[in-house]
Amino acid sequence: MKKGDKILLAHGGGGQLSDELIRHHILPGFKNDVLAELSDSAKLNLASSSICFTTDSYVVKPLFFNGGDIGKLAVCGTINDLAVAGSVPAALSLSLIIEEGFEFELLEKILTSIGETARQNDVDIVTGDTKTVEAGAADKIFINTAGIGTRLTGIDLGPNRIEAGDKIIISGTIGDHGMTIISQREGIKFQSKLKSDCASIAKLSRQLLGKGQSVKFMRDPTRGGLAATLNEICRASAFSIEIDETEIPINPTVQAAADMLGFDVLNIANEGKLVAVVSAESADDCLNICRGNGLGKEASIIGEVVQTCDVPVVEMITKIGGRRIVQMPYGRELPRIC
Repeated sequence: MKKGDKILLAHGGGGQLSDELIRHHILPGFKNDVLAELSDSAKLNLASSSICFTTDSYVVKPLFFNGGDIGKLAVCGTINDLAVAGSVPAALSLSLIIEEGFEFELLEKILTSIGETARQNDVDIVTGDTKTVEAGAADKIFINTAGIGTRLTGIDLGPNRIEAGDKIIISGTIGDHGMTIISQREGIKFQSKLKSDCASIAKLSRQLLGKGQSVKFMRDPTRGGLAATLNEICRASAFSIEIDETEIPINPTVQAAADMLGFDVLNIANEGKLVAVVSAESADDCLNICRGNGLGKEASIIGEVVQTCDVPVVEMITKIGGRRIVQMPYGRELPRIC
């Protein structure tokens, strides 16, 4: 490959160029015996007969941002969906939709990031697909991943286990990813540089799940942010949630950026955080587990589950002592963030 070489439509035609793209550019970064077979499907030997399965697509703009890139985001996002479901991520698929004219140099950077992130999390890329489309049809590159994880024994997570008095924990500051993306997209600079929280929370979730039945439910607050996640918990459990604004960890630069651009930081996406609903008795222990992990140093108990006499709502006690209903975001305030 020469510097400046670009993807051609012929790279998706199934012939020699397709073979070269797969064997010379994609496979080397994801070496494992299952993938090496280049079969139409991967044959996996899993340690459990109970598995979790998820899929997601990534269309972030810009492709490279402070704290990550579309490749790292794709791996971490899929791993996190498996982790908060109470499983150990085992294997991922990787499908690339590449626009004609996309530079090989950028593709190599993305593939390197995917490989490094997968290895750091003990996950193999075991199958995949590559398609090319005409210039202007895909905005450079889109990625789809699917993931399989083996369910942890003795773990039962679900909204049906939530009850009044349970505590709500967030593992760190909110809004970092979404505000980083929009600031880079718009070329806005702040005195303190914004950085995405893009990371895998699999190890943190397993540490929390070591508390067994004390952990009732987990979710990663991505699109729609903390507000969407809490409202989803309310609707699924039929309980209300009360949170304390003073306990919600927010990077001051993120808050300043959100205020300047007119965004509610509760609605902004995160890519390396988890929300956990835990029993009141175990809340302090769970908080300490989070704070003992590098990704949870700023974890906080932000509220609790409360009984409702009417329609379940998320209510926030504000910094000045008032009360505000936190509504489910109506749409996507920030498009193309993940």
